[in-house]
Formats: sequence, structure tokens, C-alpha cells
Amino acid sequence: MSAPATTRFSPSAGLSRWLGSHLSLSIGAGILVFFVLIAIFAPLVAPYDPVLQMADVRLTGPSLAHPLGTDNFGRDMLSRLIYGTRIDLQIALIGVIFPFIIGTVLGTVAGFFGGIVDAIFMRIIDIILAFPFLVLMLAIIAILGPGLTSFYIAMALVGWVSYARLVRAQILVLKNSDYAIAAVSLGFSRTRIMFRHLLPNAIAGSLVFVMSDAVLVLLNGAAISYLGLGVQPPTAEWGIMVAEGQPFVTTAWWITLFPGLAIVVLAFGFSLLGDALGDLLGVHE
Repeated sequence: MSAPATTRFSPSAGLSRWLGSHLSLSIGAGILVFFVLIAIFAPLVAPYDPVLQMADVRLTGPSLAHPLGTDNFGRDMLSRLIYGTRIDLQIALIGVIFPFIIGTVLGTVAGFFGGIVDAIFMRIIDIILAFPFLVLMLAIIAILGPGLTSFYIAMALVGWVSYARLVRAQILVLKNSDYAIAAVSLGFSRTRIMFRHLLPNAIAGSLVFVMSDAVLVLLNGAAISYLGLGVQPPTAEWGIMVAEGQPFVTTAWWITLFPGLAIVVLAFGFSLLGDALGDLLGVHE
């Protein structure tokens, strides 16, 4: 009879994983810090006013005077890209904060109480998931009217579902753990048990998901602005810049290329940071 197989620890594999996680964390954090600094110091680093129209340099390609060229209104693309960082970072960050808070609270309550509370909670989730995410967002924004405020409200009303499901699943397991039962025996209030004992141990998955969700929010914000329902012209925002450059994509490629690349790079930074946090917190294991 052969001996049972054993799992052997590989120091090289462990070192490779550690280096990979920290490299992703460093690159992702570096990208985000870079964009945050650009947003903070936009008035200092932008060479022109982002809405200043210079008719004599319309559709001028990249040059020393305009490193990223100008658009069809003669506005400097580099300046608009820099100021657009402020709006798109705001979209990515605010767009995940409210769904995260709402979903975390509702998921904690539903998972802890169970029964009819959990049943009602799950039916609401089923109704929301019955509609395509972007279609439901567009419907809400169409009712409320175009603008960033409508976008944030739509994200809060739709985006909380994923966070709630993640937290609820963890709470359902943790509420039967020894320390939770001990807390009940000691007479602690339900609020204290939920938010001081259970939630801190159940929130790791949601914190990792925030980073990947920020990518989705960023892309959705750009898409909504592209459709004319988000940020309104002449405000500098990357989605708007891509939409404005579409008619000139064959003759003035720089109008769509550079804001498109900015969206990709920022999304890449969030993705790397999310993967690294997942490895460091053990969420992927």
C-alpha cells in the first residue's frame, strides 16, 4: 500500500507569491498616488485653462506648445486630461463609497437576524439582479436627469447588492462561531455583536471587492458621460473627451487616444491594488 500523498511547502513558490503580491501592490498604489497628485496639483501642472478655446490651433497634433494636441475647439488636450483626473477619481471613489456602506450594513443585518428579514432581503436582491446593471442605471439616471449626482444615486441604489451578498454570506457563518455565541451569553447588545464582533471579521472580502468595483464604476462613469447622461460639457472628463473626439478619430486620433489610455491605466491601477490586497488578506485562498 502506497504512502498517502503529502503537500510540501515550496519556499521558492512562497517567495514568488510574496514578491508578486508586493509588486502588484507597489505598482497599483504608485499609479493611484500619481493620479491623486495630478488631481491635487492640477492648477499648477496644467499649462492652459481646460475650457479655453483657441480657434487658431484647432485640431493641432502633439507639439511642444501642446504636447497632447488640441481638440476641435482648440482646447489643450493635456490640460483637459489633467483636470479630467479630478472628475474621474471622484467618480471612482464616491461611486463605491455609498454602495459599500449601504451593502455592508444591510448584509450584516440580514445575515445576523436571518428568517423573514433575510428572506425579504434576498427577494429585493433578486428583483435588482433581474435587470441588467447598466440598463437599470440608465433608467434611474433618465428619471432623475443627467449629471453626476444622478449617477451617484443610481450607483447607490444598484451597486450595494454585491457588497451585501458578500457580507451576508460571511455573517451567516460567523454568527455561529464560538466568540459570537460567547458574546450573546455575556449579554452584549445585538448592535455590538453585529458591528464590533462579527463585521470586522467579515469585511475583508468587501474591502478587496471595492478595488475591482472601482474599475467598474470608473468605466460606467465614462460610459454614462459618453452617452451624454453624466458630466456635462464643457467640463473636462475622460468619457466626454472620448465622445467629442469620435467624429475625428481618423484625422485627429489624439483626441480619443489619450483619455482612453488614461481610463485604462487608472483601471489597471485599481485592479492591481485589488489583486494584491486579496493575496495579502488571504481572500483568494
